Amino acid sequence: MTSLTDRFKQVYSRIREAEQASARKPGAVQLLAVSKTKPASDIAVLYRLGLRHFAESYVQEALDKQRQLAHYNITWHFIGPVQSNKTRLIAGHFSWVHSIDRFKIARRLHQQRPDFLPPLNICLQVNISDETSKSGVSLGDLPQLAEHITSLHRLRLRGVMAIPAPLTGLQQQRQPYRRLVEAVAALQMTGLDTFSFGMSGDLEAAIAEGATLVRIGSALFGKRPYP
Repeated sequence: MTSLTDRFKQVYSRIREAEQASARKPGAVQLLAVSKTKPASDIAVLYRLGLRHFAESYVQEALDKQRQLAHYNITWHFIGPVQSNKTRLIAGHFSWVHSIDRFKIARRLHQQRPDFLPPLNICLQVNISDETSKSGVSLGDLPQLAEHITSLHRLRLRGVMAIPAPLTGLQQQRQPYRRLVEAVAALQMTGLDTFSFGMSGDLEAAIAEGATLVRIGSALFGKRPYP
């Protein structure tokens, strides 16, 4: 059975090889471990291996892990759907939120972000494949949402996040990411430095198109026991 340590080494090697193949600077791509549904003990193992950024999708589960791991200097990312009744907890307990697609939610996070914390890092989730089953702002509505969020001083708009429809083949996988990168370039906004895209099955394509942060779950932790 492959150990968590072995899977971490494999993922790390894939990222570095993809950087090299795409002529990216070594270390240009950050690994974000998607630790939802996984125990705090697994996070502790990866922390000791050098990982500092972990992503969760369920608020109460995340808060439980944060309490268990409070002695570790972890940067917590929220990547799940943001419900209105959870914004206060998210605003107070996370450094990053990747799943913003409505100004209403962004405004609540801004209003509820504690003054003693630095601005909350925000990525706008874009529905790059126009899938009705997925959340995300359309490419057409992205400029307006981005402009509105820049007025909220307790938030810091860092970039975009996307989960394209599954595709096979490197060239096919690269296409939606390329469209998104081009759309962000057209915004001509300063401070957008984060492309949060690429997962276990397509991280090479994402890195080839400019990903700065890849969200990896199953390749690190193994398959999740969803019912």
